[in-house]
Amino acid sequence: MMTIKGYLRENGAVGVRNHVLVLPLDDLSNAAAIGVSKLVNGVVSVPHPYGRLQFGRDLDLFFHILSGTGANPNVAGVIIIGIEDNWANKVADGIAKTGKPVEVFPIEGYGDLKTIERASRKAKEIVQYASEKQRTEVDISSIVMSVKCGESDTTSGLASNPSVGVVVDKMVDLGAVAMFGETSELTGAEDIVADKMANQELREKFLKIYKEYVDVIEREGVDLLGSQPTQGNIKGGLTTIEEKALGNIQKLGHRKVNCVLDYLDPLIREKGGTLCFVNTSSAAAEAVTLFAAKGSVLHLFTTGQGNIVGHPLIPVVKITGNPKTAKFMSEHIDVDVSDLLDLKISLEEAGERVFNYMVKVMNGRLTAAEVLHHEEFSPIKLYISA
Repeated sequence: MMTIKGYLRENGAVGVRNHVLVLPLDDLSNAAAIGVSKLVNGVVSVPHPYGRLQFGRDLDLFFHILSGTGANPNVAGVIIIGIEDNWANKVADGIAKTGKPVEVFPIEGYGDLKTIERASRKAKEIVQYASEKQRTEVDISSIVMSVKCGESDTTSGLASNPSVGVVVDKMVDLGAVAMFGETSELTGAEDIVADKMANQELREKFLKIYKEYVDVIEREGVDLLGSQPTQGNIKGGLTTIEEKALGNIQKLGHRKVNCVLDYLDPLIREKGGTLCFVNTSSAAAEAVTLFAAKGSVLHLFTTGQGNIVGHPLIPVVKITGNPKTAKFMSEHIDVDVSDLLDLKISLEEAGERVFNYMVKVMNGRLTAAEVLHHEEFSPIKLYISA
C-alpha cells in the first residue's frame, strides 16, 4: 500500500488540487465568467468558443466535457454562467451527482453586471467552503491519471516515453487508473495496441473507434504530412506517422488494456488497476481537456522539441529526454531524463525519477505549467454548428 495526501470529495473520488470553477456554458458567457474570476480570489474560469447552435452527438460531447470538467475531483465547487438557464441546468445536474456545490446564473433578464454580482456573491461562499478542505492520507490506487506526448522527436520514443511507460506499469500495479489516447497518432502501431487489449470485445471496440477516426481523415483526401507528423515532429526526425506511433506507444508500458472509452463513455472505476484507451484527438489541449473531463486529476506529458501546454484544473507534468530542450526550455520542464540517452541511468531509474516527481505533485508541488499560467482549455468539436 502506498499513500498520498489528496482531497477526498463527497462521492469518494480523490483530487490533488482544490479549485473553485466558474464555468461558462457558452461563448457569450465568457466575459461574465472572467469577471467573476477577477473579483473573487481563488476562482478559476475556463473561457471557450463553443456552446451555441451545436446539435446531436457534438452537443452531447460538449455537455459531457463541461459536466465532466465540473465533476473533476480537483474541483471543490462550481458556478455555471449561461446566456439562458436550460442548458446550464443540464450541465449542473451532471455535476451535482458528485455531491459538490454547484449553482447556475443565467444572463438573460439580468445582463452581465448583475450576473457577475450575483455569481460573485455565491462564488465567495464556495471559495470559503473550499478553503476549509484539508488534504488527507489516501491510497494511491484512488488516483486517475493520463498520459500524452507532444512535439515529439527521436528522443521521445527512446527516453521520455519509455520512462512514462515504467510509471504507467507501476500505477496500474498499485491499483490506479492510467488513461491514454491520441487515436490518429496510433497509425502504424494500431495492431500492437489492439494486441494489448485484455479481451476480444475490447479489441473490436478499439479497432472500430480507430477505423472511424481514420475514415474521417481519409474522406478529406488530403496528405496529413505537416499535421501528422507535425512540423515539430519532422524537425525532430520523425518523418512518418508510423515512426511517431511506434515511439508514442512506449508510454503504455507492458500491462494489458482493460478499458476502452469512446468520446461519450464515462469512466467506471473497477476494482484493481486500469489501463484505459480514450478516443481523443492528438491536439494537446483537446486531449488533456477530455482526459480531465473523464476524471484525470494529473497528466504526464512528454515532449521532445518542447510543447508547453497546461490545463486550468489538473497539473501537467512535463518530461523530456532531449538535452537541448531541457536546457533551453528549462522553465517548462519538470523532469529531465536525457541522461538515459547517455546510459548514465537505467530505464527503471528514469521511470522512478518521473514517478517520484509525480508523487510530489500529487502532494501539492506546483508544476512548471501551473506556475507559468498555462491554462489551456479546449473542448473537442466534432462538426459544424447549425
